[in-house]
Amino acid sequence: MRKETGFRLLRTALLTAAAALTVFGLMNGEFQKVLQKAAAICLECIGIG
Repeated sequence: MRKETGFRLLRTALLTAAAALTVFGLMNGEFQKVLQKAAAICLECIGIG
């Protein structure tokens, strides 16, 4: 029973950290940089860029 509690606590901590980092990245504008890079790579692959 104790092992399950540890896993539950670890899972909750990791989920909380992931959510916090996702929110921080969104507030920092990182999604725009990623989208620009993805678009540039796609255009390069199909030969337009």
